[in-house]
Amino acid sequence: MQDRDDLLALHDKDQKVEENLSFKTLLTVYLAIFVTLVLFLPKIYITNQIYYLSRDIADLSGKRDVLFEENRELRLKLEKMRYKNQILDPIKLK
Repeated sequence: MQDRDDLLALHDKDQKVEENLSFKTLLTVYLAIFVTLVLFLPKIYITNQIYYLSRDIADLSGKRDVLFEENRELRLKLEKMRYKNQILDPIKLK
């Protein structure tokens, strides 16, 4: 019975001992976090820049398409005016 009590007392003593992180472990963890940030922050920044540039490109592309359509409409109007001026006006004069 005494042996059992001694073993339980030793076990309780071992359970109460706190184990803190050593300086080497802490330094290793901080170094790992720093390396991870150095590797991934530029990728995140570049990805964001590509996203915003592609948004701008899409916006400008949409505006370009609208301008092309306006240009086509204006050319049709101009062609109609030329036709009216060159073909229909000489016919009216005769």
